[in-house]
Amino acid sequence: MAKLKKSTQATASSKKKRVQDFTFDKKNLYLLSAGIIGIVVAFILMAQPPVDGFLSRTLAPVILVISYLIIIPMAIMYGKKKEN
Repeated sequence: MAKLKKSTQATASSKKKRVQDFTFDKKNLYLLSAGIIGIVVAFILMAQPPVDGFLSRTLAPVILVISYLIIIPMAIMYGKKKEN
């Protein structure tokens, strides 16, 4: 019986060690909203009438790449540094 209690306590303590703090602060929310706004603006620019124009052919894809590959991952991965 004592052996069973020890094993359950050991698993409970090991589970506590593996739990991580995934907080989503205001800065993360602002970065994520900036990325989503950038994506929406880029799609609006892409829909502008001259298909061969600067906005729809050059600027909109650049904004999409920046939003998808830089801003949104930065919003997901940004976090506070842990103090010891």
